[in-house]
Order: sequence, then structure tokens, then C-alpha cells
Amino acid sequence: MTDPLPLWRERSGSAVLLDGFHALKHALRFGAEVPVAVATDRRAALALADELAPDVRDTLDALLTEVPEAAYASLVPRPHPTGVAALAVRPSRAANLERLTHTPRTAPVVVLDNPRNLGNAGAVIRLAAGFGATGVVTTGTLDPWHPTVVRGGAGLHFATAVERLAVDELPAGPLFALDPEGEDIRGTKLPDDAVLAFGSERSGLSGELRARADHLVALPMRPQVSSYNLATSVAMTLYHWSLTGGTPAAPAVS
Repeated sequence: MTDPLPLWRERSGSAVLLDGFHALKHALRFGAEVPVAVATDRRAALALADELAPDVRDTLDALLTEVPEAAYASLVPRPHPTGVAALAVRPSRAANLERLTHTPRTAPVVVLDNPRNLGNAGAVIRLAAGFGATGVVTTGTLDPWHPTVVRGGAGLHFATAVERLAVDELPAGPLFALDPEGEDIRGTKLPDDAVLAFGSERSGLSGELRARADHLVALPMRPQVSSYNLATSVAMTLYHWSLTGGTPAAPAVS
């Protein structure tokens, strides 16, 4: 069997790290190009595929190469309990921008305005994929393709368009910004082509994005509770969209 480590080292600088069985499973389901994948226990990984992902089992059988635990640990910053890792080709910026700007859109774009927490960003991408959102855009300095974000998103970056843009580059469409001073979202219908903007965990919406918003809306919240977690806010908003005329993705396998 060919040693995968030279190829891994050759591709690691530009590729997306898929850290764990579930990240690899999801990436494959949504068409990711995976040039190299490793496992510390190939038989166990394929047994997991038989149980949880029979749709990609044959693909994994062809991809996975067993490596010693020490070699595996040298490839990933935080070894995953499943002992599986892979590298995937990142979708081109042009392809993502085409998805984000193509009209008519049939599902919202989620915007995270200057997010700070890598895990929160990953959780939002996972939510967006689950609801069939068109994409997730971040503004500011956080890299939405950082390995920690990809791990938090369980490889579902490949199920939606994920890009970092400036506020003046955001996709067209009615911009609904979540803000405590906005109107109660329960009285608002969110259109399929909406751009849904959420402020930073620390400071809320930037002045630039707030000024650009067409509508300010607020989630219901008990008095004296200061805020929701960012991913919770996104989940509530996308669920509201799905109830008020949206067409979320149909239930699927885990």
C-alpha cells in the first residue's frame, strides 16, 4: 500500500483538514475532492461507515490508508477519537461567490459580522447546512476555513458556500439584521432571498453593517437575559424562516 504521508505533506499547505470520521463522511457526501485520507484502524473506520454512512462506505474503502498512531498524531493538531483524518481541496472562491450571488436564491445567506469564536462559526455552518441555507459569510479577521471551524462544522463546509467578505461585498437581497432594538421577528416573514446578519459575540453589529440593514429584527427574550449564544440565534432565525414560507432541506441521514 502506498505511503500516504508524502502526499499529505505536499498538499497540507493549501488543503482543508478534515478532522475525524464525521467530517470526512460529510465532505464526501457533498462532493469534496479528497486526495488523501488516513486511519489508525482502517477496519474500525469501515465498520463505522457500515453503521453510520453506508452511502460513502465504498468511497472510504478506496480512500483510507492505515497509518501508525504516531504518524497520525503528527498530521493533526488535536487527534480525533475516531482516528480518522483527511485532506480535501477547498472550493474556489469564484465557485462560492457564484453560489452566493446566483439569483433567484431559494434560501437565505447567513452573515456573521466580525465573529470571534472559531467553534461558534463552525456550529453556525453546520446549522446552515442542515437548513439548506445558500451559504455562510463572515466579515472581519476570522478565517471561516480554519481547521477548528471545519471541525466544529463537522465537514459541512462542503454542503454550503462559505466565504469571508467585506460588508460592501455582501450578496444582494433584503438584509435583516438581528438587533435587540429591532422589531419582534415573530411578526416578520423572512423571504427566501434574505441576507440574515448576526453581530459579534462581544460587540454586536458593526456600525457599517447596521447602517446597511433594510430591517432590524429581534428574537424574543425574557427580560434581564442579556443575549443568546450566536449559534442559538442563528438556529432560531433559520427555524423562523422555515416556518414562514421557507423551504428547508428535507430530513436526511445522520
